[in-house]
Amino acid sequence: MVYLSAGFDLSDPYYQIITASSIIVLSYLFGKIAEKTNIPAVLMLILLGIFMKLGLDSMHISVPSSTLQAALKVLGTVGVIMIVMEAALDLEFNEEKLPLIGRAVLIALLSLLFSIFGIALVLQQFFDMNFTEAMIHSTPLAIMSSAIIIPSIGKLSKIKQEFMIYESAFSDILGIMIFYFLLNMNEQGAQQASINFVVSLIITLVISIVASYSLIFIFKDIKGHTRLFLLIAILLLLYACGKVFLHLYGALLIILFFGLALSNHQKFFKIFKKSYNPNKEKDPIEVIEKEFHLITLETAFVVRTFFFVVFGLSITLSSLVSFNVFCISVAVLIVLYFVRIIFLRLLYGKDLLPELFIAPRGLITVLLFYQLPIEIKNPGFDEGILLYVIIISALIMTGSLIVESRKSSQVPVTTPEQEHADPDPQTEH
Repeated sequence: MVYLSAGFDLSDPYYQIITASSIIVLSYLFGKIAEKTNIPAVLMLILLGIFMKLGLDSMHISVPSSTLQAALKVLGTVGVIMIVMEAALDLEFNEEKLPLIGRAVLIALLSLLFSIFGIALVLQQFFDMNFTEAMIHSTPLAIMSSAIIIPSIGKLSKIKQEFMIYESAFSDILGIMIFYFLLNMNEQGAQQASINFVVSLIITLVISIVASYSLIFIFKDIKGHTRLFLLIAILLLLYACGKVFLHLYGALLIILFFGLALSNHQKFFKIFKKSYNPNKEKDPIEVIEKEFHLITLETAFVVRTFFFVVFGLSITLSSLVSFNVFCISVAVLIVLYFVRIIFLRLLYGKDLLPELFIAPRGLITVLLFYQLPIEIKNPGFDEGILLYVIIISALIMTGSLIVESRKSSQVPVTTPEQEHADPDPQTEH
């Protein structure tokens, strides 16, 4: 049995409840601080985890790294599902949005590919690895974090919010697809990996469409208070089965499509509208959408909270004092922002602020880092690189949001149509 100096028993479930509840309360307070200061709550959660680790170390208490890594994998997987769902439920899908969605997807994809390539070149200068292995290591660092971006952009204009939500959500999804494609290519070769990728994508799209319509058709008639977690359980089951049994690269597309379909049910589910009387009762699909949105927000908040605290606990602090780790991290950040400014300028327009600097790394970066196979993972590539990139990119985002909030308080509000109007009429997005 392990005791604190005051006689507290850390294995006692009551003290575990106290710890977990305190973390959630602090996370809520961090969120309020973030609203006032633009400092991402994620940074405060990571620091909380680091301070908890220092406290445990001072009492000569250690938590096995295998336990922390296992917890990170579970929390990270559930977290990314809930965060993608949260993003999808916030998005309006119509013909007017297609150009914005197209730009966001294209920028996310090109930024990922060129960032992976550039970071791989950097890693080869520091580590002994072939180029494919370097690209596998660089992919987690190339992916933007919707887990950090979505809670942080509430003060931006609607069009900027929508662009960042689409870009970060597709960065998550495409990044994960590229990561597993590279792993497959490393094992089976480029040709077989490409065939598997195309087949996987087709299967995923079919499952997304069938599952979305089937689930809504069934759940619109289910009454009671347990249907929402039942729906979440089925979506988690579909995602996990798709990964384990079908080896789907883009299983997150199932989640994204379902969320978009539910939040835009007026367009997606017209076939079901005759099943209720609009004069006597509410639209059952709209009821599900509102209730599901709320529970998704709450679940994403809790999972995100514990993920980043556990990540802080898992960090080996000695790696942060390594000059080599710091240099690698700075080189990675230079590549990320260099690539980002190029594609934003080419595909987004001249007004790049603050979007240029809203490119933090976070949950997916950590999750995929712990998915690196042992036989591929380079022993010198440690979590210190992740922490520096996450912290510095989050601080850069914080600074840009603070500057933007000061500017918006002084400048008259513009309409969404004027938001990205190019002063040069010959320049096209």
